[in-house]
Amino acid sequence: MRSEVIVWSRTLPGMGDGAEGILARSVAMRIRHTAALLGWLLLCGCQSAGGGQTRREYQQTLDSGTNACRHNPAYCADMAVPAGVRATAQAGASVAGALRAMDATAETRLRELLTSCATEADLDVNLRMFDGKTPTAKQCQEQVGTDAAGQPITRAMQLGQEKHAVALRCVQARLSVERPGGFSLEQRYGYDMKKGTLRLITRAQVEAWLRSGQAGQLLGTLVPDVVIHLGDPLMAEAVFDFKFPCPVSNPASWRRYPRSHPYWGKTQGQMYEQALGVQPWRIVPILGAAP
Repeated sequence: MRSEVIVWSRTLPGMGDGAEGILARSVAMRIRHTAALLGWLLLCGCQSAGGGQTRREYQQTLDSGTNACRHNPAYCADMAVPAGVRATAQAGASVAGALRAMDATAETRLRELLTSCATEADLDVNLRMFDGKTPTAKQCQEQVGTDAAGQPITRAMQLGQEKHAVALRCVQARLSVERPGGFSLEQRYGYDMKKGTLRLITRAQVEAWLRSGQAGQLLGTLVPDVVIHLGDPLMAEAVFDFKFPCPVSNPASWRRYPRSHPYWGKTQGQMYEQALGVQPWRIVPILGAAP
């Protein structure tokens, strides 16, 4: 999915809100994050299939290069998650009848699994691009290219895109075994706020709209990273979005839609909940799941 920005702030004891406190928090969080990543390298059971394909973006976010494509699909017609991820993300598998509703233990297990995939993705990309170090604020803000519209692509966007691709491959591999037929990856939904109706939008339909110059049809569509269901993506049991803050000390929150958007005044998380009927979760490396 190509999602929006999340952040989760945690206050460290003994650190104030002044300049020294902010600096201390940033240093402490970076040290804690790096140490935790090394631990996850040993413990994570989810294996990466390699680097994800970088997609072109045009709008800078703090944690993910996927936000721009979600809200302006005309700029990302050539972007795609690896084919294997797409294949597993389809609904209605023949084994769906064997699925059972999740209990509390299964929900906890799922959040832990997704956290391990997010953490592995964070570590994998940082190892390849920064020799295992976490990028600094300056590095996150560096421009590394431009998109089809001539808008800047920052390193934060590039890293977010790479990490999303790795995380989704991990989820595909794990859930294909643990919950075959009961999950969708980056499923696009059309939601009518007035009628309260929800429909599925296929990638083929998206590509057809883009080819015919009807990108406006995608305005207001919703694309969660992971949806858990009983074989029908319209009947969600759980919804998750991966978030990769850059730098790691950044706070983050569900993105709030701008005035020009049909969902103006709402946040991404609020719209997921309203449309899909379940509380969505943000998955952050190391820190785990947060509503």
